[in-house]
Amino acid sequence: MYHSPVLLKESVDALQINPNGIYVDVTFGGGGHSSEILSRLSSEGKLFSFDQDDDAIANAHTLTEKITNDKTDPNFNKKFTFIALNFKDLGNGLARFGITEVDGILADLGVSSHQFDTPMRGFSTRFDAPLDMRMNQNIAITAEEIINNYPEKKLHKIFELYGEVKNAKTLANAIISTRLRKRIVTTEDLKDILNKFTPQKTAHKYHAQVFQALRIEVNEEMKVLEEMLLQTADLLKTGGKLVVLSYHSLEDRLVKNFIQKGKFEGEVEKDFFGNEIKPFKNLTKKPLEPSSEEIFANSRARSAKMRVAEKL
Repeated sequence: MYHSPVLLKESVDALQINPNGIYVDVTFGGGGHSSEILSRLSSEGKLFSFDQDDDAIANAHTLTEKITNDKTDPNFNKKFTFIALNFKDLGNGLARFGITEVDGILADLGVSSHQFDTPMRGFSTRFDAPLDMRMNQNIAITAEEIINNYPEKKLHKIFELYGEVKNAKTLANAIISTRLRKRIVTTEDLKDILNKFTPQKTAHKYHAQVFQALRIEVNEEMKVLEEMLLQTADLLKTGGKLVVLSYHSLEDRLVKNFIQKGKFEGEVEKDFFGNEIKPFKNLTKKPLEPSSEEIFANSRARSAKMRVAEKL
């Protein structure tokens, strides 16, 4: 399977699907969440799915062809529209189709199993592969460019901020020293440096933290997440649902703050009378997490946290 969708039933249930409504899956991936949403829509309902990854785009074409050829849903092409854009372009992408408001938006922020399991993408610590890590393979910057060209202070910052690496400064210095002698080109080149700073028993976690930091920087994940979330407040109808699955504390913190305060930092704003000014009602005081059964079946679900909000 390309990717096992996490919290599939729970996330789509949280959208409280109106069969005639308009919904958006901003992270199509393998199409698991999109397929479930489509199964709950009538011939009058619509789903718009976004993704920038070439493999996800191919998956969308395959799904369309399969259902069209099988004649299982004669209204499929009217119900489903795939938009090959990053979700930071959510509003503009929908505007192309005359859509200015929707009933629900779902975002699964995890890297797909397929991306991790494809060695040449460079996402995984398990394979010796080029230091790539691009979700959109048409962008210029790669992890290799970052490792070999970023100044020491900037490397220190991204390891500390995005990977929560404790010895980020020491690691950044070691990378600078290494690249003076030879270019760091592959994941194994990088891991050779990392292995000097962590015991073998904790190496996997340490590698994962550094790889996460690089992936976030390559794809500007925090920036584009903020841009997407801000647009949801304008696009959702009153009573519309926002469902977000995040996989690390940085993402979850952004989502939590936005849902609770309508902003990413600071306290919630209030009007002259002391009433809170925020676009959403928080429907999950504590994030929903996968069951032990789901984690056993799909280990990559273990860090998932789902938050749900309703547009006020």
